[in-house]
Amino acid sequence: MTTKITLHIKSLSNYEPEIGRSLWCLEDVRQNLTKRLTGISQTLLDKKMGDRQSIGSLLYHIAYVEAGWLYGEIMEKEAWDPEIEALFPLEGWPDGKLIHVEGDTLEDHLHRLHTVREKLLSHFSSMDIEDWRRPRVLEEYDVTPEWVIYHLVEHEAHHRGQIFQMIREFRSQER
Repeated sequence: MTTKITLHIKSLSNYEPEIGRSLWCLEDVRQNLTKRLTGISQTLLDKKMGDRQSIGSLLYHIAYVEAGWLYGEIMEKEAWDPEIEALFPLEGWPDGKLIHVEGDTLEDHLHRLHTVREKLLSHFSSMDIEDWRRPRVLEEYDVTPEWVIYHLVEHEAHHRGQIFQMIREFRSQER
């Protein structure tokens, strides 16, 4: 007889419960992504298939976008902290297409993703529900941190699916 599991959303501790549930979702997507990347070779990380981006480029993009939303929309800052800025020597999409990232190791990518995420989680640890729902008034749109986290979950899950598909395709070509 198999043990039945319960699938449910939890709340990360030390956060306002509603905020913690959304952050748990963000962390769950990341955990699934990083688990699947375990043991991936540098060749697969850098390899492009046709006109698609490499896995490494998508990992760079995920971290870059998260940092951009954190600083620009959530924190309402013009500039990123120097520690975060240093993680991104390349502009994310200078000509409207994602930049090709080659040669960064899996450890480099995971460090970048982890450092940005730690900064994001730290920022939300002192946020109350009013600030969570307070629109940030920007030139092009108004946006709440609540929506930004929803968007980041959606964004990372989308690219995680692309990465998983690429891993399957690359590995099937190796056989």
